[in-house]
Amino acid sequence: MELDTTDLRILNILQENSSISNLELASRINLSPSPTLARVKRLETEGIISRYVALADPHLLGLKVNVFVKVILERQGAEALAQFETAVSAFDEVMEVYLMTGDEDYLLRIVVPDLLTLEHFIVDHLTKIPGIKNIRSSFALKQIKYKTALPTPKIKTRR
Repeated sequence: MELDTTDLRILNILQENSSISNLELASRINLSPSPTLARVKRLETEGIISRYVALADPHLLGLKVNVFVKVILERQGAEALAQFETAVSAFDEVMEVYLMTGDEDYLLRIVVPDLLTLEHFIVDHLTKIPGIKNIRSSFALKQIKYKTALPTPKIKTRR
């Protein structure tokens, strides 16, 4: 699906505030409500907009420790990778999982309230996953930038 300038404007606005009314969205892109809604529905149908979520403040929920965990597996075959991915994806504390190039096989982002909880998570859950050879953690001291909106200028547009 190719996106035009209006589609990109809609996408940018909804990525910043998905609870905006269709009437307000239409006003902001200088289009009437009916074609605006049709464009939003098309973006949803085509999978460009995959879902709408509410973003919670982790600090207000007591989740103050943001940890990046590097995992090396004993084997890197398809079955070993799939088993690890399934196991680690089951934990609520694991926010993101990336298969990596380089020295580590996976990079996880884990959010927990404190170091004791992290210790329990690593000892009681992570180390119990079969096939893990090595686990290393790095703590985020300060979050400088966090955003959920994707950069749309890189999306192919038609003129």
